[in-house]
Amino acid sequence: MQTRHYSNTTAGQKLAPRIAARWRAFIDSDFLWLFWKSKSAVIAFTCCMLILLCSLFSHWIAPHNVFDTAGFDLMDSELPPAWMSGGDPRFWLGTDVQGRDILSLMLYGLNISLIIGGLSVLASVAIGVGLGVLSGYFGGIVDTLIMRFADAMLSIPTIMFTLLVSGVARVAIPKEYIGHFAPAILIGAIALTGWMQYARTVRGLTLLEKGREYVMASQISGGSHLHIMLAHIVPNVMRPVLVMATLHLGVAILTEATMSFLGVGMPPDQPSLGTLINEGNQYLFSGQWWIVLFPATLLVILSLAFNVLGDWLLNALNLVEDVSELVNLHLRFHGYVEEPWTDSAVRRYVKDAGPLYERLNRLTRADAPRCSFGVT
Repeated sequence: MQTRHYSNTTAGQKLAPRIAARWRAFIDSDFLWLFWKSKSAVIAFTCCMLILLCSLFSHWIAPHNVFDTAGFDLMDSELPPAWMSGGDPRFWLGTDVQGRDILSLMLYGLNISLIIGGLSVLASVAIGVGLGVLSGYFGGIVDTLIMRFADAMLSIPTIMFTLLVSGVARVAIPKEYIGHFAPAILIGAIALTGWMQYARTVRGLTLLEKGREYVMASQISGGSHLHIMLAHIVPNVMRPVLVMATLHLGVAILTEATMSFLGVGMPPDQPSLGTLINEGNQYLFSGQWWIVLFPATLLVILSLAFNVLGDWLLNALNLVEDVSELVNLHLRFHGYVEEPWTDSAVRRYVKDAGPLYERLNRLTRADAPRCSFGVT
């Protein structure tokens, strides 16, 4: 009888070296090097992390509970910030007309705004990537219908369509349940106005990917359409989608704030940043400027941080692609890839590599090693 030997190595022990190797590769990557070289990216990322942490732990770090009506005192209403005359040290940024702490309202409102913005972006990505892959993979009538519908949606102003969706939903839902469904209405309205850019981008990438050798090999081996799209095409088209999602998050938060400012967003008992700005705007010219200034400043910082981070991410990924293309050109020129290097081929190499070097020099920082082009 044969004796079976069982290994004592657990799945975690096998996975640990792989995670460590990937972490070391990330630490030594050009992507992280470019990140530390860009001061604007570091500052934007730090701001985003601080804001996300404040939002995540808002229930613990907020000085006051804004949902506890028993703790409100009208004698504390419209108090200025603590450093001004008449301010109270209990309320660092002052209070509103109901005696609620502005700092606590901002922390709770930040949480609501980020949740609505993040979920709406995820919904837009899911709809846009799904329809874009279907459009590019199947083509024909499917492609025509999806793209023409996307073109029609793009022709409608975002705020107008969002107001339309919100208005229809508020008519269909009983008034006593509007407050409960307000976040879902906002998420759906913002998602329906943001999926078209993802669909158009993913469609173009899918048209390129479906002609690759690995996709054809999967088709020959009997892979289903669903398996090919999910296992091969979607993972290879997500890089630009992540960049677009980072930029879209700031836009989604601003859209939510705009809807709440117009009075069709979150109700007053569930304050978002837009709701706070809407309420504070009514008292802006009566002297209570802090009610609107501090929430508006936080909204601007939040949107600006995500936009700067998204712009840097786009440039960094383009730079990585340029470096990869440049390496391929060098390999071909120096004979690692067989190609008849005639005079015209050398001129084509110079023509292709020159702009790449210029982009590398433009995208890297001034203190980074400069690239120089020369053919030997």
